[in-house]
This record gives sequence, structure tokens and C-alpha cells, in this order.
Amino acid sequence: MKKLLLVLVAAAAALFSPALRADDYPSKPITLVAIFGPGSTSDTICRVLAQQLGIALKQTVIVENRPGANGAIAAEYVAKSDPDGYTLFFTTVGAVAINPALRGNLGYDPIKDFAPVGMAVFNSTMLVVNASMQVNSARELAALAKERPGAITIGITGLGAISHLGLELFQAAAGVKLQAVPYRGASQAVTDLLAGQVDGLFGDVPTVIAQVKAGKLKALAATSQERSDIFPDVPTFVEQGFAHTVANQWAGILAPALTPSAVITKLNAALNTALNDADVRGKLAQAGVTPSPGTPEEFARDLAQEIARWGRLIRAKGIKGE
Repeated sequence: MKKLLLVLVAAAAALFSPALRADDYPSKPITLVAIFGPGSTSDTICRVLAQQLGIALKQTVIVENRPGANGAIAAEYVAKSDPDGYTLFFTTVGAVAINPALRGNLGYDPIKDFAPVGMAVFNSTMLVVNASMQVNSARELAALAKERPGAITIGITGLGAISHLGLELFQAAAGVKLQAVPYRGASQAVTDLLAGQVDGLFGDVPTVIAQVKAGKLKALAATSQERSDIFPDVPTFVEQGFAHTVANQWAGILAPALTPSAVITKLNAALNTALNDADVRGKLAQAGVTPSPGTPEEFARDLAQEIARWGRLIRAKGIKGE
């Protein structure tokens, strides 16, 4: 009788387990934790997607900003949250693919502590110069840099940022030495470039889109594998002969590890529905990013590859975080 009672208790527990209650998910508001503050490009994208996710899931999706430490604060918070699908992490490449090699003693493991939901968007990093500078391609800038080694100044949006890593890849591929000028963010870097305080800038599309379209900055190359759909006339570094100079900024959604697979599947379907919505795609294009729907498995593969790739470069160059 005692053994039968234990079996019945176990069966009841299984019946009401999170995995089997996934059909009822979500039954309350979901929190989507963003790594940057309100008004940032990442926050804007997060809010666009949160609204559409709420429609797809028929539940409110709240954006909660937890900025700091290049996303580490938000990442640790979500990693330690209940794995029930109600606290999710809207992350960019820095928090999960760059931080592990750049910062010691992280309070989270980007592979072990999270369950990938899906990639959301990506955008290319661009090499831009002041419109008055007499170069029109990355090749021409590389030729000038060989004549003036270490004299050409290129702004980056932080030590260890994707812009810094893109610059390192370009220097290695071109066999040149440029002078990196680190900034804390993009706005001052753009201001200084426009004022002629630096010669160029590695910045992602959302950072430079307005000034390039206005003709105040000149885009020389994109770090994407293929041309950006935002700037289809700008050739890639790869096209110009600089192999492996690929450094995309991207954002995706992660859930705490052990979140039920049925919940992950439902979230991924809602995310892809949002990313394929015409209105959402229009808003994302205005922000300078490209929707990137896919499966959790594809995101997991991409994340592992990015962690390995950036880790090798950071260690090889001895790059330290700020």
C-alpha cells in the first residue's frame, strides 16, 4: 500500500509539473529583461518585439531594464530566475559571447545557465569616415595606413566591444596598424568623427545610419558576411579581400536553463511570428537591424560558435575589459 501511495504521489507530481502544464503557458505577464537603459537602440528593439510577443502569446510582456557591466548584471539576474518561462533575457553578443573571455568571475555561464529561445535580429558593424576624407573603400584606407602606420585614428565603442573586435580583424587581414580610440558608447564617437577629432569609426548600423544617409559620413565597408540590406551599396570587407573580417552585432532571447522544452517551443514560435510581421519588420529596418528568425537549436549552435571565436581573438590580442 505504501509503495502504491508513493507511485500515486509521483504520478500526481508529474501531472502538475511545469513541462505538462505548458499548454496553459503563459497564464501571467512575462518579463523580458533588457541589458541597456531606456532609449538605447537595444531597448527600442526589445520593446518593439515585446509588444508583438504579447499579441502572439495573448499575454502582457513587460520590458525591465537592468543595465551595467556590458549585460552581465541582467544575465546573472535571469540565470538565477525560476525556469518557468516568465523571466527572459534579451541579450546582445557582448553579454554572452564576449564577456566570458573579457571578464573574469562572471556570475553566469552563457551555455550552462541558459536555454536558447531564438535569435532575434542582427546588424553589421560598419567602417565609416568623415565624408571629406579622401578614401572611398577599406582597400584605400588600408593603403593609406601602410603609408602612415599607427597614424590613422579609428574610434571604437569600448574596449572589447564588437566594434573593437571588428577593427582587430581588419588590421590582421590588411596587415596594417591603426590607432584605436576607445569611447564609452557611440554618441561621443560620432560627434568627434564629424568634428574631425578622429579619422574613422567602427560602429554598428544603428549608430551610423542617420549620418551616412545624410551624407555626413562615408561608409567604406561592412563586417557582415553578405551586404547589409540597410546599406546594399556598401561592400563587405570580405568582398574587398579582407577574409574573416566578419563581426556582426546581434540580439536574441534566452530563458533560464531547465525551462520546459514545450515552453521554449511556444516562445520560439511567438518570436518568429513577431519577426515575420510586416509592421515589426518595418520598425526594425528603421532602427537599422535585420530580423533573423530561426530555431532554438540554430541559436544554440551560433552562440557556441561566437563564444569560441571571440574568445580566441580576445586571448590572442590580450584584450582586457574596462
